[in-house]
Amino acid sequence: MVRIAVDGMGGDFAPQAIVKGAEQALKEKVAEIILVGDKARLVPFLENPDEIEIVHTDEYVEMTASPSAALRKKRGSSVNKSFELVRTGKAQGVVTAGNSGAAMAFAIFTLGRIGLVERPAIATLHPNVSKGTITVVLDGGGNVDCRPVHLVQFAIMGSAFAKSAFGIEMPRVGLLSNAEEETKGNDLTREAHAMIKELGLNYLGYVEGNHVHNGRVDVVVCDGFVGNIALKITEGVAESLMAFLRERIEKSLKNKMGYLLMKEIFDELAKKTDYSEYGGAPLLGVDGVCIICHGRSNERAIKSAISMAAGFVRKNLNESIKETMIDHFRG
Repeated sequence: MVRIAVDGMGGDFAPQAIVKGAEQALKEKVAEIILVGDKARLVPFLENPDEIEIVHTDEYVEMTASPSAALRKKRGSSVNKSFELVRTGKAQGVVTAGNSGAAMAFAIFTLGRIGLVERPAIATLHPNVSKGTITVVLDGGGNVDCRPVHLVQFAIMGSAFAKSAFGIEMPRVGLLSNAEEETKGNDLTREAHAMIKELGLNYLGYVEGNHVHNGRVDVVVCDGFVGNIALKITEGVAESLMAFLRERIEKSLKNKMGYLLMKEIFDELAKKTDYSEYGGAPLLGVDGVCIICHGRSNERAIKSAISMAAGFVRKNLNESIKETMIDHFRG
């Protein structure tokens, strides 16, 4: 069975939510689990401490720490110990809800990059109106300043990821811009656009913000500054919409009756817009499977992230990306 190293100390609700999610994944035989962190703080939340392996370290990276400082001073931290387990072959993937910048820095430092990748990218998953599908947006926050070649590599990795992870034979790729016309955009997008057109991908050109959720493309490429804003707007709109619906339903008996008649639809909407349903976002371009979770992740999100990591290991996701990168740059 696939073995996943879980950073037990990372996240706003660590260690309790992390431990509970990991234990649930183990119960459901999603994967074998190695919990990494302060044993004295992890064990009290375990129902059966003898059934789960713990790698002890009392060092962890605070959510507010800078990635560079963590890299210098926290090499014994739970997140880096998790990556070391992958590097030494004792685990096949990492799940962390901790400091995302530090996770990315340690992933690059400890695992290294896949050949030819200059900048690994966080691939966030966004629901769209096409039934049962999602849109992959990258970079979701790992690289706030990018050069055109980085966006080119994001396009290749995103396409390979969508094909390997979701079985899309020819993923449709778009470059996020302020309009669809080729004359729009800025220097970064215009130069990247010209380069991506030559790759042989199923590239549809510029897309706008509304295309992230309308199913027009499978992969949206942007720098991490824009991508993270897009992610936070998506989360904010989803949370506001559900809060508005709850408020309106409670207003009257008629509204409550209407809700009961449409409960199945409301439940489906809530599920589709719930970040814990997806678990986390894969970090593409490092030489190993890494899922970066939301800092607010609950136990359900952690279990989902472990399931995602195990699935990507079984699908040999990294090999697919590596082969695709080589095909495009050396073929």
